Amino acid sequence: MTINRREMLLAAGAALLGPASLGRVLAQDKAGPAKKVLFFTKSSGFQHSVIARKQDAPALAERILTEIGRAHGFEVVATKDGRMFDPDKIGQWDAFAFETTGDLTQEGTDKAPPISADGLQGFLDAIRGGKGFVGMHCATDTFGVHRKMGAEDPYIQMIGGHFAGHGPQQVATIGIADPSFPGVSAFGTDAYRLNDEWYNQKFLADDLHVILVQKTEGMRGNDYQRPNYPETWAHMFGKGRVFYTSMGHREDVWENPAYQGLLLGALGWTTGKFDFDVSPNIATVTPGYKQLKN
Repeated sequence: MTINRREMLLAAGAALLGPASLGRVLAQDKAGPAKKVLFFTKSSGFQHSVIARKQDAPALAERILTEIGRAHGFEVVATKDGRMFDPDKIGQWDAFAFETTGDLTQEGTDKAPPISADGLQGFLDAIRGGKGFVGMHCATDTFGVHRKMGAEDPYIQMIGGHFAGHGPQQVATIGIADPSFPGVSAFGTDAYRLNDEWYNQKFLADDLHVILVQKTEGMRGNDYQRPNYPETWAHMFGKGRVFYTSMGHREDVWENPAYQGLLLGALGWTTGKFDFDVSPNIATVTPGYKQLKN
């Protein structure tokens, strides 16, 4: 991808926030310092190609989030080093973004330094205390079963759900439950179709505000033989604003201006640049969300 192509994608992604929301974000950008976001891409389990570094060069997802963040008032620092969560470092961040797998307190697949027990507790306390969190794709395939825990895991309670498997990559229909979330309007007002690796989810929290819905009818694979369930959501964890989307496995998804715009909206909301009503709607939008099989 050439630099000109990259710049075009960044500009398009920014525009897709929508004029009203983008205006509020830019106004805040001029009024104060950039919001600092730690983008954590450690793989203690399976390492996805979009976060795999080659010869220590930033991975595709790391480059994109850093670049679009810089253009819109966010200082995004990408790392695989769990020591960034140590007590003497964790306080500098306004929000955290995760595309991670496995038990991050273990060195695991990528051999990067893990999060310490104190670092993990400090991270969860930071979200409860008002820091923001943006989870992408495999962020729900983190902790939980990898440390022999289920719905009682505070990380699962924070993010709002847990990975329950996936079928083959495929073009799927995603329903739009709340088009008012900044960035969502780029996908339309009713539904859109996209090729990605779609996660099945369990332990879904009852207080989720569903933004996008996984429409399961016609999908290939046993994981999707269930009623519709949340694909992208937001909720509160204590005083912290939490956003998650299962999109983000494929390189072309990360390069999609609509996806970039959605992530900018997530960064804006989770860092307090603008407000958004996250009243629970999961029971009305996806009433069969607790049913894992039809």
